[in-house]
Formats: sequence, structure tokens, C-alpha cells
Amino acid sequence: MLRAVRLSFLLVPFLVLLQSCGVYKLNGASIPEGMKTFNVQFFENSAPIVVPYLSQQFTEALKERIRNQSRLSQVTSEGDAIFEGRITGYAITSAAVGGQDRAQANRLSITVSVKYVDNIKPDNSFEQSFTRYQDFTGTVQAQEQTLIEAINRQLTEDIFNRAFANW
Repeated sequence: MLRAVRLSFLLVPFLVLLQSCGVYKLNGASIPEGMKTFNVQFFENSAPIVVPYLSQQFTEALKERIRNQSRLSQVTSEGDAIFEGRITGYAITSAAVGGQDRAQANRLSITVSVKYVDNIKPDNSFEQSFTRYQDFTGTVQAQEQTLIEAINRQLTEDIFNRAFANW
């Protein structure tokens, strides 16, 4: 009990100090002061292989990531932060070759080209491609939805970190 009390006396001032700094956040995001809104435009799928629902799922995943990890409000038109782009790659390749030159594992890769416009601090704006993948065994059809969700989580994390954590 005494140890818990001592720990709380050390922990509370530390948490107050973190809260008062404003720039540092536990999730690593550094949203510019004055930035209040964001807009994510629809990401068209221009990859050679087109999965009909991929554009909608990726666009919604990016919106959700920003809503859940920042204090920004989503708007439907011009925002303080604007994300736009397109899906440029969707590929299934062999990840591991087994006996008789057959694939033992396959890899689903998705590439997204992103243009980020920061209307508060224009120097933070960028254009960059992001690629992530998931390895799998068996047929892609049986796992495609789960694989895409996992890759979307990774891609949206990379994009969020690049925009708001300067990674």
C-alpha cells in the first residue's frame, strides 16, 4: 500500500507535466497548433489488379485512423490537413518456395500513393508512396478480406505517422 502511494506521488506530477507540454503526446502525434480539421478524399484504385471494395475500405480506414488518434474534426471539403491519392499497386507474389518449385507461402502487397497538404504548416506537406504486405498460405480468395484489413492498418499507421509524427 505504501509503495502504491509513493508511486502515485511520482507518477501524478509526471503526467501533469506531459499534459501541459502540448506538443508531446503519448501516441507520438504532433498536430500543428491551429490545425482543427482534416479531409480524406476518395482513393481511386488504379492498380493493375482491381479489388472492387479496396478503395472504399482504404479510404474509410484512413479516416478512422485520423479520427481515433487525433483531436481533428473530419470535414467534407477543404480542411487544414488534406489527404488524397490513389492505390497504385496490388500484387500477389511467392514469398517462399518449397519442394518441386511450388510456393509454400504467398505475399499480398498493396501500394498507395499519397499527397498530404498541410495548410497550417505547408513545409510538412509531402507526396510519397507507401507499401505494405502480408504473407499467407493457401488461396488468396479465402483470406483476402482479412489480409486487406491488416495491410490497411499498417498503411494508415505509416501515413498517419508520416503526416503527424514526422517519421
